Formats: sequence, structure tokens, C-alpha cells
Amino acid sequence: MSGGTAKGLSEVTEVPRTRVYDAVRILEAKGLVEVQHSSPQQFRAVPLSEATETLRDQYENRVERLQSALSDIGTIESDDDEAELQEVWSLSGSDAIENRAAAIIDDATDEVVLVIGTEAILSDTLIEQLNSLDQGTDLIIGSGSASIQDRVEQEIPRATTFLSELDWLRGEMTPEEDAAVGRLLLVDRSALLVSSIDPPTGSEQAIFATGLRNGLIVIARRLLSQGVVEMTPVEQD
Repeated sequence: MSGGTAKGLSEVTEVPRTRVYDAVRILEAKGLVEVQHSSPQQFRAVPLSEATETLRDQYENRVERLQSALSDIGTIESDDDEAELQEVWSLSGSDAIENRAAAIIDDATDEVVLVIGTEAILSDTLIEQLNSLDQGTDLIIGSGSASIQDRVEQEIPRATTFLSELDWLRGEMTPEEDAAVGRLLLVDRSALLVSSIDPPTGSEQAIFATGLRNGLIVIARRLLSQGVVEMTPVEQD
């Protein structure tokens, strides 16, 4: 393994010698650099495979400590049960939104209603999860696109599908500066996730709400159940 002195490293990296010593001390503490206490001191990096394993161990240890700390914190209890049942949270980023949507669907016991605004959200993972729902759980999937509906019928045959006639869901009559509809997910009539996608960047933002009497969820239920969404159900064989 190649090594060098502080002077040599300083000349190669164009970093002041004092800063080289500081960097070496940090890397040595992390187990990534070995120091030979000669005159002058010699420094050398540990093998790449060893460095990778060391960093992996440190990362996993940090994750375990974080999980333990979060578990210790637990859920903050409230004397007002109704306040807990009516919550509204915001989420940012497709990964976080997909994870929350998956968690909501996992908790479903009676009904899952999903309105798809863009085919991008119809991932293989989501399709697999929806297909694995308990047979006693109703699954209703709608969209504003016939092509999305066709794909849903082919890949999620157990679902009852509908095609919305609303222009805004199909992306029509929507100003260019406005965000596009991403997904609308309503589970057991008491958990709601609604997302939008910024067309120029593709970034996804969402609102997550819980509670049977939560205003957002009441509106969503009425849109979906009272015909305001102008949907045409498709009967499954």
C-alpha cells in the first residue's frame, strides 16, 4: 500500500500541511488511515475493501442507534383522542410519499380507493401490493386516462376501475404553471393522501390526513361517493 508524509501529501493535494494533519487525525479516528510513528510520520490509507466495510459498519451502527432512539421516544400521548384522530401532515419527495402510501394501504381492512393522475406512480411495487390485498378488501382504482385504466385492468385484475370525465384530472384546462395531479388515496374512509407533481421538475408534494370527520377526508369521500367526480365505473368479470 502506498503512503506518504504530511509534506508529500500537502504537495500532491495542494492543501496546507497543518490541514493535512487535521484531516489525517479525523480519518485515523474513523479507521480509514494508518499512521507510522516515525520521523517524519508516514500515513497510508487502509485497503479499499477494508475501508468500505468500516464505513458500512459505521453507517449501520448509526441507523441502529437512530432506530433505538426513535423507538424510545415513542408516540406522544394526548388526552384528547379526537385531536389524534384528525391530523393533517405534509410530505415531500416521491420516496417518502410512496412509503407513506404503502403504509396506509397496508393498514386497509375494508376499502382502498386510488385515483391515479399520472402513470408514473403506478410502480411495480404498488401493483404488487394492491394485488396482494386481502380479498375481503374492496379495491377501486380510477384515472383520467384510458391508457392507465387499460393497464390497471391488465395488471390488477381484481380492481374495479373507473374513468373520470373531469378535465383537470386528465390534465386538460390546467394552466402550465399549475402542478399536475399525482395520486388520491382514500383508505377505509378515514385515511387520505393527495399529491401533486411539479411538471418542470417532476418533484412530488403531498398532504396526508386522518380522521373520519376530518374536513379534507369528508370532502374526498363526497367527491368519490356522490358522483361529483363524474366517474363511469367499469364492471369486472
